[in-house]
This record gives sequence, C-alpha cells and structure tokens, in this order.
Amino acid sequence: MHGAFRAQRFGACKLKVKVNGKVEDVAAGTTILQYVESAGYRVDRIAVEVNRNIVPKSTYANVGLHDGDSVEIVSFCGGG
Repeated sequence: MHGAFRAQRFGACKLKVKVNGKVEDVAAGTTILQYVESAGYRVDRIAVEVNRNIVPKSTYANVGLHDGDSVEIVSFCGGG
C-alpha cells in the first residue's frame, strides 16, 4: 500500500496503473509527483517513464496518471 493517494480513501474513483510490473489502484487525479512521494521515493534520485516515454522531472507535478498507464520508476544509487 502506498500512502495517502491509494484509491480506497473515501471511495475515490480507482484507476488501475501498472508500476514496475505490478498493478496498483490509485486515486483519479493523482500526479506522478504525488505518487512517487507517497510511495517513499526521493524525487532527486529517480527517473520515471510512463508508457515508454521518459517524463522530465520538471513536469512530475503536472502529469497525471491515467487508467491503464504503465509506469517504470528507476532509482539511482551511488557506489564505487
């Protein structure tokens, strides 16, 4: 379960979105920024692709998720 934007809240309209291969219910109107923050990702350390298109970080707050979207979230980690 991924925080405040889960569709079960208040009977909100549910969307089916595939995130990293797993189908999830999210509330209608959820943006990429809202989803990744509620899922615990650090926005400065990820890249997001929706339906095979890379989404610029500067647009996360403006891009909404839609029923049937396929989302891939890749986390970056340092090392040596």
